[in-house]
Amino acid sequence: MANERRLADGRVELVDTARIEASALYNRDLAPVPLAERTWTTYNYAALWVSMAHCIPTYMLASGLMTAGMNWSQALVTILLGNTIVLIPILLNSHPGTKYGIPFPVFARAAYGTLGSNVPALMRALVACGWFGIQAWIGGEALQTMFKIIVPGWPTLLGSGFAGHTTTEWMSFLLFWGLNVFIIYRGMDLLRAVENWAAPFVLVMTGALLWWAVSKANGLGPLLAQPGKFHTLGEFLPVFVPSLTAMIGYWATLSLNMPDFTRYGRSQREQMIGQVVALPTTMSLFAAMGVMITSATAIIYGESIWDPVQLVGRFTSPVVVAVSMFTVVVATLAVNIAANVVSPANDFANAFPKYVSFKTGGLITGLLGIAIQPWRLLADASGYIYTWLLGYSGGLGSIAGVLIVDYWIARQRELSLEDLYLANGVYRGWNWRALAATGIGCACAWIGLVVPALKLLYDYAWFVGFGASAVVHLALAPSGRAPAVEPARSA
Repeated sequence: MANERRLADGRVELVDTARIEASALYNRDLAPVPLAERTWTTYNYAALWVSMAHCIPTYMLASGLMTAGMNWSQALVTILLGNTIVLIPILLNSHPGTKYGIPFPVFARAAYGTLGSNVPALMRALVACGWFGIQAWIGGEALQTMFKIIVPGWPTLLGSGFAGHTTTEWMSFLLFWGLNVFIIYRGMDLLRAVENWAAPFVLVMTGALLWWAVSKANGLGPLLAQPGKFHTLGEFLPVFVPSLTAMIGYWATLSLNMPDFTRYGRSQREQMIGQVVALPTTMSLFAAMGVMITSATAIIYGESIWDPVQLVGRFTSPVVVAVSMFTVVVATLAVNIAANVVSPANDFANAFPKYVSFKTGGLITGLLGIAIQPWRLLADASGYIYTWLLGYSGGLGSIAGVLIVDYWIARQRELSLEDLYLANGVYRGWNWRALAATGIGCACAWIGLVVPALKLLYDYAWFVGFGASAVVHLALAPSGRAPAVEPARSA
């Protein structure tokens, strides 16, 4: 029996709810969210981006560019430009989430097929697992620094440990990891509550750290006078290009899976305004704080300290260290759940809908986050920016190109909500066109890793992957609003 389902654009679509729920491709976590149950407003989306941007990896992003040789203005322009560019695919892929109430892996079924959607979903999920591990390691560092102040002799209390880290460092890492898993099992409502109060709290505390840094460095003048290493355009461009691509890669994950959040939005207008207002401004503001503080450390300590946890660890006041590290824990916890758990949990559930729930998918994310060994990725700034961020951006850019062309051009924003959940519907199986386009995009983006003469393509990895996959998919996709395959429904 068909039921009426009102979409965010006001249209009413007939959906056989019973048929969807009986499908092997359905579970409650992947189900379309009805309009009546959507509670996220403009503020919620703005707070989401504020809390995700105001985190230690963002700080390290800006300070890492300075350790690569940029001055403060070059670093900030690179970050602002990168975030403005990535906002475009973020908004384009947000639209179907709000219109149909569907998460990213279900949206991907339209372009890739019900089985093929697991390819982009799992590619995205593995990147998120890496990010989960990175954030968990940073949070563990903050707890370790805080425990040093509270417990005398804490660093060596349980022995020297292994792999270059003490036993208590590993314990702090696992404790923070456990806090993440606890929130995963409590659900999205707790996440929204944490996001709403964590965002302004983190900004205030970072502002206090900036005030200290400026005071110790005798004002802004000496900070702004810190020179960069590049004096000509020819010297600057070889660093600027991969750095810009890495900045886009920073949010390339969210440019795919924003439907996981916009499915809870009350209207397109609210989710768009919240994102447009919050993302570029907060990223630039927080990055500017990181740049100023890093510049100050060069003056105060004679060396640039790009990790704020290590910086605060040099303070002597127990109260200052404790409050600062609590702030880091809150910030990291909020962004880790929002940016690095929601999507992969849905992605793993999409691969095995009847066996993997959101909570189980979140636990899988956490375990893979440990297996990826985040302590190696954070060993130095160049590895973090030019290996991790730049490397995966080519693959995610290739997926974004396919999704945007498929939804906005080939299908003209029209999807069959019911068929997205049916194994024998119009989106059934594998769409070889989308998979071929993605494969070609990845090959073009990554070929510079093995062919030195084509390294420039790797420096532009996200742009190359996005452009190549978009062009190929546009050439191969059926014209008009035709489905990926012909319907073959059983009686």
